[in-house]
Amino acid sequence: MRSHVKMIGVGIALVAATIGVAGQAADKAARLRNPAGLTDTAPATFKASFVTSQGTFVVTVHKDWAPKGADRFYNLVKSGYFDEIRFFRVIPNFMAQFGIHGTPAVSAAWTSARITDDPVKQSNKRGFVTFATAGPNTRTTQLFVNFGDNASLDKQGFSPFGEVTSGMDVVDKLYSGYGEIYKRQDFELPRFMSEGNAYMVKAFPRMDFIKTATIEQ
Repeated sequence: MRSHVKMIGVGIALVAATIGVAGQAADKAARLRNPAGLTDTAPATFKASFVTSQGTFVVTVHKDWAPKGADRFYNLVKSGYFDEIRFFRVIPNFMAQFGIHGTPAVSAAWTSARITDDPVKQSNKRGFVTFATAGPNTRTTQLFVNFGDNASLDKQGFSPFGEVTSGMDVVDKLYSGYGEIYKRQDFELPRFMSEGNAYMVKAFPRMDFIKTATIEQ
């Protein structure tokens, strides 16, 4: 009888734990769908750790390099935005790009959450991390890590805010076999935006991904 009671108690605890995890996931998803609520001020300097399918790399951010970009990056990492997203554009000798969320409702919520430009104070050198843009004042969530010296991007307004200070060898190992994905006839951007990770996992299964990204304490 005591054993039976104990098993019931364990079962209740497991159900409670499952509900708790589901609740946390729902809260996280709700926060991520509300960019206006993610506007904390970043410290002057901080580190963000990215655990990926190839290993871990660390980005050290210097807010004075690009204050608005640093604040946006800080909030994205802190909120868990980058968890389980793909490196969808990895071009050898150029850069590795990521930042489109794997859940369509989340990526859609950030489409118009733009931040204005920062002056370019640092060059796009190897290991430097920068927001992608679609023109002036269009930065949202997409980032890239420079593989080499891409100084030509400086005059185009791409303003680095941080640098990979540990694990650049991990970034170098990200799968690049798909090349310039925007030039591939089999890549459908509308499907990526409407289906998220479900599309990418099926269409481009070898893409590497971020497991978790956290602010180092």
